[in-house]
Formats: sequence, C-alpha cells, structure tokens
Amino acid sequence: MTFVLTISSWRSYGNDILSLLAGSSVFLAFAPFAWFPLAIIAPAILFTIWYHTTSPRRAFGRGLLFGIGMFGFGVSWVLVSFHQFGGIPLLGAIALTAAFVIIMALYIALLGGLLIRWVPNRHALLTFVLILPASWTLIEWLRGWLFTGFPWLSLGYSQIDSPLRGFAPLLGVYGLSWLVVLTAGLFAYSVHLKKLDWRIGLIGIAIWVGGWLLSHQSWTQPIGNPIQVALLQGNIPQEFKWLSGYQLPSIERYLQLSQANRDADLIIWPETAIPLFYQDVSIYVPDFWEQLALEQQTYHTDFLIGIPVMTTDSKTYFNSVMSVSNRPSFYYKHHLVPFGEYIPLQAWLGNLLKWLDVPLSEFSAGQLSQPPLLSSGQAIGVSICYEDAFGDLIRYSLPAATLLVNVSNDAWFGSSIAPYQHLEIARMRALESGRYLLRTTNTGISAIIDAQGRVVEQTPQFKIIALRAAAQPYQGTTPYVRFGNNLSIISLFLMIIIGNFIQRFHLLR
Repeated sequence: MTFVLTISSWRSYGNDILSLLAGSSVFLAFAPFAWFPLAIIAPAILFTIWYHTTSPRRAFGRGLLFGIGMFGFGVSWVLVSFHQFGGIPLLGAIALTAAFVIIMALYIALLGGLLIRWVPNRHALLTFVLILPASWTLIEWLRGWLFTGFPWLSLGYSQIDSPLRGFAPLLGVYGLSWLVVLTAGLFAYSVHLKKLDWRIGLIGIAIWVGGWLLSHQSWTQPIGNPIQVALLQGNIPQEFKWLSGYQLPSIERYLQLSQANRDADLIIWPETAIPLFYQDVSIYVPDFWEQLALEQQTYHTDFLIGIPVMTTDSKTYFNSVMSVSNRPSFYYKHHLVPFGEYIPLQAWLGNLLKWLDVPLSEFSAGQLSQPPLLSSGQAIGVSICYEDAFGDLIRYSLPAATLLVNVSNDAWFGSSIAPYQHLEIARMRALESGRYLLRTTNTGISAIIDAQGRVVEQTPQFKIIALRAAAQPYQGTTPYVRFGNNLSIISLFLMIIIGNFIQRFHLLR
C-alpha cells in the first residue's frame, strides 16, 4: 500500500514538474528565438496533464506552475526595469517581479480550475476543439485589458513567421492565439487516443494550409510613391537621459543626425528624444524651433519628434509626438504604462513614487481617438512605446492612416530579450493593418517593417545610427481593421456556450 502511494505521489509531483518545465519553454517560441512550434507543444503538454487531473485545486496549481514558468522566463526583463533603471533595491525588485509573474500566472491557473470544475465532459473532443481553445484565448484577451492590460506573450505573436500569419489580417493576434491553442488541443486529444483520428488530421491540415494560402493574399494596396525616411537612434543611456547636464547634448546629437540626413522626406526622433517640456525648449535652446523650421523649409524635410508637453496651467502633461511640418500638430499618448507613467490607485499606492526613480511619473492620458498626424504628404498613425501592444488602439487611426509610426524608448529593458519581443509585437501590428510601420527607438531595435509584417531594415542595439530606407504608403482596410477583436471575442463566447450545451445535453440523454 505504501509503495502504491509512493508511486502515485511521484506521478503527481512529476506532472507538477512537467507543468513548470512546459511553461518555462514557452518563451522560446517568441523573439529572439522564434521556435514557434513550442507555442503549440507546451500548451498541449499542459492540456494532457489537465486531462488526467481530477481535482480543480490540482488543476489550478498546475496551471499556476505553467504560468510561473512561462512568465518567469518570458518577462524576466521586468526585474531589469525595476532594479537597474527604477532604482529599487535588488530584494525589493525581485519581490515585485515575483508578484507580477504570479499575478500573470493566475490567469492560466484560473482556467485550469474552472475547466475541471465546470466543464461537464472534459475528456470529449468538443472540449479540445471548442471549449478549451476559446477559453484560453478569452483569458489572454482578459489579460490584455483588465487593470489596463498586459498583452505581452499572447501566443499569437509567436506565429509572426509561421503559416498561421496569414490569418492575422482577418482575426488579429487573438485569432492567431485561438488557432495555436486549437492545434495544441487537437494534438493533446490525439495523445489521449494514442492515434491520429482522420477528423483531427483534417482540421489541422485545413488550419495550417489555410494560413499559408492566406499569407499570399493582399488586403491593402500601395498608394503613391515611396517616401524616404530616416529613423534616428541616439543611444542616450537611460541613467543620463533626464539629467540636466545631458539634456542639451542629447538634443544636439539628434540635430546633428538630422542635418546629416536632410535628403530624407521624413525624419523621426524617438520617444521623449527631447528631454524637456515643449514650452521649455526655447528657454534652454533659444533658436531650436527656428533652426528646425529652417531645416524643414529649406530641405522640405518633415519631422516627427518625441517630446513631453505641459498644459498652460502646468497641472497636467502628456507624453507626445510633434509633427514639424507645414501643418504642425501633436499626438498625445493614450495608453499609459502603470508605475512607469502613472501610479494606479494613487490614494493607496502613491508612496511607490518615493521608491521608483522614474522621471515624469504622472503623465495624463490623451484622447482615445486622435486624427493621424499629417507629415510628408502622408496621414500617419502614431503610437508611443507600449501602445503598439494594443491592436484595437492602433485601429483608431485606420483606415485614414497611410503609414504607421511607433516611437519608443526600450532603454528601460537594458540588454534583455524585451526589445526583440517588442519588435515582434510591432510586426504583428503592421501585418494586421496592412501598413508599413516605422519603429524608432532610443537604444534599439529601430526597424522599418513592411505591410506584410516583414522587417525590411533594422538597427543593432546601443549604437548611434540613422536608419535609412524607403517606406511605401498603403490604403485599404483589412478585415481586422474593420471589425477589430469584437467579432472574434463574440465567437469565442459562443463556442464555449455551444460546447457546454451540447455536452450537457448528451450527459442528460
């Protein structure tokens, strides 16, 4: 009896360890590694383990272990932001990072517990092809907006170079996540059957061949001639960026880079490239705006410049991009980064500002819907830093925008894998919208991404450089731009309802 219990315990602990290991492998499916099949294999392992789990509590725990592995490795760069650049002592940064990882892991844990508790026949094929893929995707979507959202490591991003990429202009990144998890569910069910059912094989082939065929479909069309662009990467160290002694040299560096690229139609400076408020620039650099206007008028070169803007009453300020052109205008960042640009629940968490050494930590949010900036004869849809992780937000500038621009400052992530993941996210936005996306960063990776989500040119990190290339404007509307996530989310809810109804009906018969 004791021996049997010991074997049973080892099997249980073995599944716990396997859940953790499977989750720990998921980050390899994303950039810079891009082993996209792991995004299917790892969840399939978890689904197989859940299949043999009878306790909701145990399923919750194994989902939690999977999530800890997934986010513990996948967003480990949060520690760099907290400690190296946020000024938090190492132990405090480790504690905050661990808490963040556990919160993210709870989404997957909740899915496991609910699956065992509420699904009437979790061993049925419908569970693996309807209920589980739809539920996982809805959990990802929930994670992408609840408490301002953290859509990082949505499984769909890992498929930017796989045949499934063809579905992105139709379904967006969450649609790709659903197809990934559906494939994982089919694989897990086949493991249970110990054979490949022809129906399962047919569904799998239809998904992947369909994605490959769709990847050759063009949803948008080029308009006009390409424009010559210069993306400036000043490589200003984050620890010096806001110090008074370095502000003027930073501005001078970008001016020199601009003057060396006067033949470009459009020159783009990254997020907060000017580390002064718009209203204060003339105080520290008296002829700056006149000098830039002269450049624009003489060489017919327009500028997009990252700069903070304060209101006239000095009570609110915005993270902004300014268009220096014949029609100067501003874009004000809407989706702010919690604890980086503002403190949520200020009444209770306001003291965190004393720990976080983050300049300008109380930005205000701009309007959700803002018109594209007009520059170099193009309507440009602008996003700032983290905003490009939200596909629905990018849609607000479309279909009017002929080009997309994202300015960022990924110096916060140091030499971690985060800048590569961020570039992968930007590629998905270009593919969803059928537009070129010009990504300009302070320390890299800056890149020119075409309307198919492919990188045309990119810069190395931590190098002062101007990235030059031609960017083709596009017009037209992809299905995703037209419908956004709404159609997919409604369909996912219906899948869960229908799947549960059918299975309960069969159980009652």
